[in-house]
Amino acid sequence: MDISMLTEAALRQTADPSHTGIPVDTALPNLMFIRQDQSTPFQPMIYDAVVCLTLQGAKETTNGSHSVFFSSGQSLIVSHDLTVMARVTQATRRAPYLALILRLDLTLLRGLYDRVGGGAQDDPGCALAVGGMDPPLVDALARYVALLDDPTGAEVLGPLVLQEIHYRLLIAPNGCMLRGLLDRDSNPSRIARAIARLRQDYRQALSVSILAGAAGMSASSFHEHFKQITGTTPLQYQKNLRLIEARRLLARADQGVSQVAFDVGYESPAQFSREYARKFGVPPSHHLAYPLFAVAEPVG
Repeated sequence: MDISMLTEAALRQTADPSHTGIPVDTALPNLMFIRQDQSTPFQPMIYDAVVCLTLQGAKETTNGSHSVFFSSGQSLIVSHDLTVMARVTQATRRAPYLALILRLDLTLLRGLYDRVGGGAQDDPGCALAVGGMDPPLVDALARYVALLDDPTGAEVLGPLVLQEIHYRLLIAPNGCMLRGLLDRDSNPSRIARAIARLRQDYRQALSVSILAGAAGMSASSFHEHFKQITGTTPLQYQKNLRLIEARRLLARADQGVSQVAFDVGYESPAQFSREYARKFGVPPSHHLAYPLFAVAEPVG
């Protein structure tokens, strides 16, 4: 199966018009496809740890002051959960933006880590890395996608192919942050622990000292490395989590603005409204029952 056949598989999996702009899960573990029929403005999103294979079209993602562009023939590896701004820059109905997305299994990666050997790096770079489509990785992903049409093969061979994919990601040139992440004493690994705490307790008041303690770092070192990896400060990251979740809750239209503010951790609805307007350019009332794209979904 080559890239054109992967593209055909993506078109089949995303044929339902209601799926446009939203990652579509498949019958295979961790595997999704996404389709967008038109270019989009920048939107706040939460990116999980994934690899994204761009099959058609192009996209731009901004992480703090760091921007990456990825288009057909390129892959994106995201090593940490990130709050980003992203937009599709190239897409039409005849040639939609299409991407294959695979959620990374960190447990599986850690199981491979010792066998990879010698590749771990406490890389100081960002948690977003763009690279080319490495042929062995594309081949493994293609074999995994082919198992969508073979349920018995998916049960027997799926775990083995998934392990191969993770191995090839570990040794890929743009996988250096992944390798650093798996070293439990590295800065990327320590920051990942703090991010997990933030995502779990984003409604609570969390100081830098509390988060630094969760990471096992001094406050100054934690603040520096957190911003280096995520592109933002710890407290701004938490604010982004709250506002993106608020956007999702407002779209459901079953709660008022004040209740949503309290639900995501704000003590003052007025402060919530000010910060929401700065983030999205409109007051929260504008997004009540307003259709939204996948603002809290994995990368695509």
